[in-house]
Amino acid sequence: MIFDHKLAKLSLIFDHGSINLKRIIDIHLKAWKREPKRKPVLIRGPRQVGKTFSVRRLGQSFSSYIEINFEKQPELKKVFELDLVPTRIVRDLMAILKKPIIPGETLLFLDEIQEAPRAIIALRYFYEEMPNLHVLAAGSLLDFAIQQVGVPVGRVSFLYLYPMSWLEFLKAHNNTILLEKIVNHKPEEPLGTPIHEHTLRLLSEYFAIGGMPEAVASWVESKNPLACSEIHQTIIEAYRQDFHKYAKEQQIKYVELMFEHGPKQLSQKFKYSAIPGEYRKRELSPAIELLATAGIVHRVYHSSGQGIPLGSQANLDIFKMLFLDIGLTQAILGLDFADWFLNAQNNFINKGAVVESFVGQELLAYSNPHSKTSLYFWQREERGSQAEIDYLIQKQGQIIPIEVKSDKGSHLKSMRIFLESHPASTYGIRFSTHDYSILDNVYSYPLYAIHTALEVDTNSIADFIKE
Repeated sequence: MIFDHKLAKLSLIFDHGSINLKRIIDIHLKAWKREPKRKPVLIRGPRQVGKTFSVRRLGQSFSSYIEINFEKQPELKKVFELDLVPTRIVRDLMAILKKPIIPGETLLFLDEIQEAPRAIIALRYFYEEMPNLHVLAAGSLLDFAIQQVGVPVGRVSFLYLYPMSWLEFLKAHNNTILLEKIVNHKPEEPLGTPIHEHTLRLLSEYFAIGGMPEAVASWVESKNPLACSEIHQTIIEAYRQDFHKYAKEQQIKYVELMFEHGPKQLSQKFKYSAIPGEYRKRELSPAIELLATAGIVHRVYHSSGQGIPLGSQANLDIFKMLFLDIGLTQAILGLDFADWFLNAQNNFINKGAVVESFVGQELLAYSNPHSKTSLYFWQREERGSQAEIDYLIQKQGQIIPIEVKSDKGSHLKSMRIFLESHPASTYGIRFSTHDYSILDNVYSYPLYAIHTALEVDTNSIADFIKE
């Protein structure tokens, strides 16, 4: 196993913590419960990001909670095959499960719903004919089923879930005081050297562990990096085992190839020619699409950034690949994450690709959970130019360039070029290991304050902190 000599030593020097894996999505689920005209919700996200866990927590607030897992209970698929009449479906489920399902009092959760495509179609009829019944559905490979059967437009809502964010990582450690300070801090005021450096040290833990809930829970409970490393490897193997579920036999080797070698081009413009072997775009491109549909990778597309929406300016043939979690990414690459504990400052400098990936992961985590978010970057198209902006976002009606600096360097040539060539963008944002500051039209934020770049739902964040 990799890292044993360092991790074994590290496992002895940390205190135990208490587990408190609360998520921002929990606030949105509670709000959905209270809505008088709610729709059934499909929770979308890759395997093991915590979908089922959050639904079960919500279920504790109901008089009764019914969970159906179509992967573990395939016989229940037959209930949805006769017809799609909600009253009949509920009646049959009660008879089989011997549990009451009462509108207004019961939460009905249909897990791994991709295994029962007709159950997806049935959600529209629950909305139309039994609107008082709370119905949630989720699935680790749900998007593949949606591609086949679609979803009833206007009859079903979505919630997207990603790995745990840095703020959720802090919450899991019951570090509420620091969490409040970061969320409420004004960008024009430095946080101060002692707190700033302390927070960067805590952030380095997140860089080592990542945001997969099982790994975070293990870290909070035992502070044992060996255990977290084993969890990463288990999750990676689970993703590999899924390949045969959504890839055709002749595609599996290409999916495996992209899964293993894609992370080696982290933060770089993706080149098919850099993949080992003599493979062509037509062989590898479908494999990337499959991994993206499974939620394992996200493509950061090139955009000229000259207008809103960013997607209308995008070139879909030019992209960078972002893997869903920095902890898993480093495990796939075989990077020694023990250095995040032993020499964090140098790691922020030497692992710039991981730092850029972290920012992308955070941008997704704090995006609007009700719609799918796409990420974009900018690169000057003139021959010989190396000017590049790591991310572009839309905020308050304009496009904001974001540069990620893994060290404390102040070089912002690409930012200046972008702002000069895009007069509609009035300012830019830099994320680095610097404290908060503002210089001219560039806002500098520390890496632990990515949420400040987005138009986040401040009420949801505030409620999350109070939880």
